[in-house]
Amino acid sequence: MTDSLHLPTPESFPAFPFQPYDIQLELMKSLYTALEDRKIGKSLSLLCGAMTWLRDNKQRAIRGELEDLKLSIQSDDAEPGWVSRQMLDKHKRELEQAEADLEERLQAARLREEKIRQQERGRLRKRMKVADEEPDHSENDNAFLPDGDASDEEDNISPAVRDDDTEPEEPTCTKIYYASRTHTQLSQFLGELRKTHYQSNARTVPLGSRKNLCINDDVKKGKYGADIDEACRALASEKDGKRCTYLPPPDEEAKMMDMRDHILSSPKDIEDLEGLGRQTATCPYYGTRRAIKQAEVISPKDAHERESGTRDRFDRSSYTILAVHTVPVSSTILRVSKTQVDLYRSKFRNRLKTKHVVHLTRLSVLLAALQKFTEAWANGNEDANENAKSDLSSGKKRPPQEEMFGVAEFIRMLGAHAENINPLEIEKESKIISGYSDKLADAAAASGTIRSPNRLANARRKGVTPPLHAIESLLLALANPDEDGRIFLNKTGSPGAETVQLKYQLLNPSTHFREVVEKARSVVLAGGTMSPVIAIGDFHTQLFSYLPSDRLVVYSCGHVVPKSNIRTIVLGKGPRGKTLEFKFGARGDEELIVELGQTVLNLTNLVPNGFVVFLPSYAFLSLVKTAWGKGENKILERLSKKKKIFYEPQENGDVESVLREFSATASSPTEGLTGAILFAVVGAKLSEGLNFSDGLARAVAIVGLPFANLGSAELQARMKYVREHASSSGVDAGKECMRATNQSIGRAIRHRGDWAAIVFIDQRYGTPRIRSKLPGWIGTDLEVTDKFGEAMKNLGEFFRSKK
Repeated sequence: MTDSLHLPTPESFPAFPFQPYDIQLELMKSLYTALEDRKIGKSLSLLCGAMTWLRDNKQRAIRGELEDLKLSIQSDDAEPGWVSRQMLDKHKRELEQAEADLEERLQAARLREEKIRQQERGRLRKRMKVADEEPDHSENDNAFLPDGDASDEEDNISPAVRDDDTEPEEPTCTKIYYASRTHTQLSQFLGELRKTHYQSNARTVPLGSRKNLCINDDVKKGKYGADIDEACRALASEKDGKRCTYLPPPDEEAKMMDMRDHILSSPKDIEDLEGLGRQTATCPYYGTRRAIKQAEVISPKDAHERESGTRDRFDRSSYTILAVHTVPVSSTILRVSKTQVDLYRSKFRNRLKTKHVVHLTRLSVLLAALQKFTEAWANGNEDANENAKSDLSSGKKRPPQEEMFGVAEFIRMLGAHAENINPLEIEKESKIISGYSDKLADAAAASGTIRSPNRLANARRKGVTPPLHAIESLLLALANPDEDGRIFLNKTGSPGAETVQLKYQLLNPSTHFREVVEKARSVVLAGGTMSPVIAIGDFHTQLFSYLPSDRLVVYSCGHVVPKSNIRTIVLGKGPRGKTLEFKFGARGDEELIVELGQTVLNLTNLVPNGFVVFLPSYAFLSLVKTAWGKGENKILERLSKKKKIFYEPQENGDVESVLREFSATASSPTEGLTGAILFAVVGAKLSEGLNFSDGLARAVAIVGLPFANLGSAELQARMKYVREHASSSGVDAGKECMRATNQSIGRAIRHRGDWAAIVFIDQRYGTPRIRSKLPGWIGTDLEVTDKFGEAMKNLGEFFRSKK
């Protein structure tokens, strides 16, 4: 790149909607430099820094194209000067006109959207009462036959989608892919974008799954089978009246182009896209895919999107979603999946092509082998199968509750029949079987005939992952290189009613991440709890070991909140003088649990509004609830007289309602109460991606240190792998623990004007080893005390100063 085309780092970023703090400005400048220099490295700062570079890069591309044309013309001595200048001016006008034409299209789409909204506000919507139709369980079963004409490479892409590949070539552009592990953070990103002037000209596309974007109510209700992906593909491949009514046929290309322009005209979330699709009667799922080429910012909303074939079509070099852990497969899932496969094979045997019959037979054999092996393992029988006896009787002492295997070793133990099966071949067959199995279950439920074990095995619950989806995930994992991962078996449940869980753990993410690094211009890893827990050496050795160290740039900063707004205290002793140290072996100490209850009671008397208490595990939370609910102390009863009590739910579906009620109570306490208290778990659903700002958390307490079980086979495997393949000392359990702790701490302080107390209820937080792993903005002013009364006095002064 010539010096004239190099982009210097700007000193200011006008797109930032407020006066930036110094650390925000430095972050934007650091990000801009990293993008420009092709280096590998919070929401608003990241966004403004990246978008400023993207706009400058666009202008740089125009200048570069004109410069190349100028050099080409100058090399032709036959052209007079005035002709050369005219050619340059003409080409410049063409480039500017192309951009103007695109903006004109998007502005027209904005005007159409506004007109639609005005029409909807100006009229009353008529609600039609439609009686619920009984599902037709006698539909043509051909819908559940695999597409025998599709090649292996195209099995995931319907003919309609492949027909779309004949569309006219559209211009593309440099893109920013903004991905996160949580939906909350992606929603925050869109909200931050709308605060900037880029909201009117940043071409943004959120990518969601068919499940989240489908607007065909018949498909969503399961009329064409429970698998929405398969139902969508089937309807997209139909002709004439059988085609999905929301997917325009190829001869109505203009309608899909209009949908593309609507999506690009202004930043939209998944919910906005669903509403837009219903307004325009056009599929938002395929609309977003059509908009990708001209999009500047893409935010994948579904981290476990299963449609790899679709991803391949849409610039997989940039859009790579990593699903590094499989869904755990229980012995129950294996049994139900085997039943479903056998029922499907029996029903369609004479209508399937030979290759599909072979694949289904192999899938059934593999499931039978898995089922037999897990049952034998659970019973302590070393003869899991006749071919595995020598492996299982090698003298290795098996842990009573869990065991680890290499992938190749595990497949070999399943026996010769299973060992010769290619998991990738049979994985595709599992998809369509789920839809047929769900149809049988629905039909049986409707007729009240769920009596036989087979029918019972196929009964399903809404919102539950179909058993064969978990099997599919496991099969894909078994195709990974042997050295990259391990298979773990463990027993769960009470004695006498135990089940076996089988799970794959990826040990080497760098091979999967490498594709992103090699294809993207820059990769930026951003997080609020990376420092001081994660050193640059950890990234280099575990994720980017194939890169020279000068390719990585690190930027770290402090907190914008003034020190006067934070009070951090370590409680080494409780109100009765008992030492507070919640080591794993001491968590059953009833006196210690009561001392913890008294400590929380005293804190509750001081903390206004919301109070969030993080415990090390769900098991410890359950123990605490039981202990505090009995005995003469009546801790829960006394707590409830001060604040309304909430607990983090273990089911994802209950999280939103709990948070909503907690927020309402904490912000506006009912008469006689000072707010609400929420007991949550470190590293669980509420410890990252959520904001307990202002009155939602005027104090956060961390009880104990959430160390992972050092005896766990999974952790041992990770530690061994890193020691053998990296120059660092390996996985540090202390780092893993403190990273989760720091995530929980960060839920409270969310902006410069926010204030809160952070209380560590365990004397170990005061030790130099643990203290060094706390964020710098906490560690420097951490107050460590063994005198409970003194700590309460200091906390009381802090809260009174904020009234």
